[in-house]
Amino acid sequence: MRCSGITRGGARCRLGATHGSYCYQHSPETVEERRRNASRGGKAGGNGRPGRGEVTEAKGFVRGLVNKLIKGEVERDTATAAFMGLNVLARYIELERKIKEQDELEERLTELENAQPDNTGGGYRQWHR
Repeated sequence: MRCSGITRGGARCRLGATHGSYCYQHSPETVEERRRNASRGGKAGGNGRPGRGEVTEAKGFVRGLVNKLIKGEVERDTATAAFMGLNVLARYIELERKIKEQDELEERLTELENAQPDNTGGGYRQWHR
Protein backbone atom coordinates (compact mmCIF):
# COMPACT_ATOMS: atom_id res chain seq x y z
CA MET A 1 0.00 0.00 0.00
CA ARG A 2 1.32 3.44 -0.97
CA CYS A 3 1.62 6.35 1.43
CA SER A 4 -1.36 8.67 1.20
CA GLY A 5 0.78 11.73 1.94
CA ILE A 6 1.14 14.56 -0.56
CA THR A 7 4.59 15.86 -1.51
CA ARG A 8 5.55 19.53 -1.65
CA GLY A 9 5.12 19.36 -5.41
CA GLY A 10 1.47 18.34 -4.95
CA ALA A 11 1.94 14.73 -6.07
CA ARG A 12 1.10 11.66 -4.04
CA CYS A 13 4.05 10.21 -2.12
CA ARG A 14 5.61 7.18 -3.84
CA LEU A 15 6.84 5.45 -0.67
CA GLY A 16 5.13 2.51 0.93
CA ALA A 17 2.83 3.08 3.90
CA THR A 18 4.64 1.85 7.01
CA HIS A 19 2.81 3.87 9.70
CA GLY A 20 -0.89 3.34 9.11
CA SER A 21 -1.67 4.91 5.76
CA TYR A 22 1.51 7.04 5.75
CA CYS A 23 5.25 6.55 5.28
CA TYR A 24 7.66 7.55 8.04
CA GLN A 25 8.18 11.05 6.55
CA HIS A 26 4.46 11.88 6.33
CA SER A 27 3.13 10.15 9.44
CA PRO A 28 1.76 12.57 12.05
CA GLU A 29 2.84 10.02 14.68
CA THR A 30 6.54 10.42 13.81
CA VAL A 31 6.76 14.24 13.74
CA GLU A 32 8.55 14.51 17.10
CA GLU A 33 10.88 11.60 16.32
CA ARG A 34 11.83 13.15 12.96
CA ARG A 35 12.44 16.48 14.69
CA ARG A 36 14.73 14.85 17.28
CA ASN A 37 16.56 12.89 14.57
CA ALA A 38 17.08 16.04 12.49
CA SER A 39 18.47 17.81 15.53
CA ARG A 40 20.83 14.93 16.28
CA GLY A 41 21.85 14.68 12.64
CA GLY A 42 22.87 18.32 12.60
CA LYS A 43 25.01 17.87 15.69
CA ALA A 44 26.57 14.60 14.53
CA GLY A 45 28.33 16.29 11.63
CA GLY A 46 30.57 18.32 13.91
CA ASN A 47 30.37 22.01 14.77
CA GLY A 48 26.56 21.66 14.82
CA ARG A 49 26.36 21.62 11.01
CA PRO A 50 24.83 18.75 9.03
CA GLY A 51 27.25 16.74 6.90
CA ARG A 52 30.34 18.52 8.21
CA GLY A 53 31.93 15.25 9.39
CA GLU A 54 31.35 13.55 6.05
CA VAL A 55 32.75 16.50 4.13
CA THR A 56 35.86 16.65 6.32
CA GLU A 57 36.34 12.90 5.93
CA ALA A 58 35.92 13.09 2.14
CA LYS A 59 38.40 15.97 1.88
CA GLY A 60 40.97 13.98 3.84
CA PHE A 61 40.41 11.00 1.57
CA VAL A 62 40.84 13.16 -1.55
CA ARG A 63 44.08 14.66 -0.23
CA GLY A 64 45.44 11.23 0.58
CA LEU A 65 44.41 9.83 -2.77
CA VAL A 66 46.00 12.73 -4.67
CA ASN A 67 49.25 12.27 -2.74
CA LYS A 68 49.26 8.53 -3.48
CA LEU A 69 48.52 9.20 -7.15
CA ILE A 70 51.39 11.70 -7.41
CA LYS A 71 53.77 9.27 -5.70
CA GLY A 72 52.69 6.47 -8.03
CA GLU A 73 51.25 4.39 -5.19
CA VAL A 74 47.86 4.18 -6.85
CA GLU A 75 46.90 3.58 -10.49
CA ARG A 76 45.32 6.40 -12.45
CA ASP A 77 42.24 4.30 -13.31
CA THR A 78 41.73 3.43 -9.64
CA ALA A 79 41.99 7.09 -8.62
CA THR A 80 39.58 8.09 -11.41
CA ALA A 81 37.02 5.55 -10.23
CA ALA A 82 37.44 6.75 -6.63
CA PHE A 83 36.94 10.38 -7.67
CA MET A 84 33.79 9.40 -9.58
CA GLY A 85 32.47 7.74 -6.42
CA LEU A 86 33.32 10.83 -4.39
CA ASN A 87 31.42 12.98 -6.86
CA VAL A 88 28.33 10.81 -6.34
CA LEU A 89 28.83 11.04 -2.57
CA ALA A 90 29.06 14.84 -2.80
CA ARG A 91 25.76 14.96 -4.68
CA TYR A 92 24.08 12.81 -2.02
CA ILE A 93 25.46 14.99 0.79
CA GLU A 94 23.99 18.05 -0.96
CA LEU A 95 20.66 16.28 -1.52
CA GLU A 96 20.53 15.28 2.14
CA ARG A 97 21.23 18.88 3.18
CA LYS A 98 18.41 20.15 0.98
CA ILE A 99 15.97 17.55 2.31
CA LYS A 100 16.83 18.42 5.92
CA GLU A 101 16.44 22.11 5.16
CA GLN A 102 13.03 21.54 3.55
CA ASP A 103 11.88 19.34 6.44
CA GLU A 104 12.90 22.02 8.95
CA LEU A 105 11.11 24.73 6.98
CA GLU A 106 8.00 22.58 6.68
CA GLU A 107 7.99 21.95 10.42
CA ARG A 108 8.42 25.66 11.15
CA LEU A 109 5.58 26.54 8.75
CA THR A 110 3.33 23.92 10.36
CA GLU A 111 4.10 25.38 13.78
CA LEU A 112 3.22 28.87 12.51
CA GLU A 113 0.00 27.59 10.96
CA ASN A 114 -0.96 25.81 14.16
CA ALA A 115 -0.23 28.92 16.24
CA GLN A 116 -2.63 31.07 14.20
CA PRO A 117 -6.24 31.40 15.36
CA ASP A 118 -9.02 30.37 13.00
CA ASN A 119 -9.58 32.86 10.23
CA THR A 120 -12.68 34.32 11.91
CA GLY A 121 -11.58 37.92 11.99
CA GLY A 122 -9.03 39.85 13.97
CA GLY A 123 -7.07 40.71 10.84
CA TYR A 124 -5.07 37.48 10.79
CA ARG A 125 -3.98 36.21 7.43
CA GLN A 126 -5.05 32.69 6.57
CA TRP A 127 -1.97 30.46 6.34
CA HIS A 128 -3.53 27.49 4.58
CA ARG A 129 -2.10 26.42 1.24
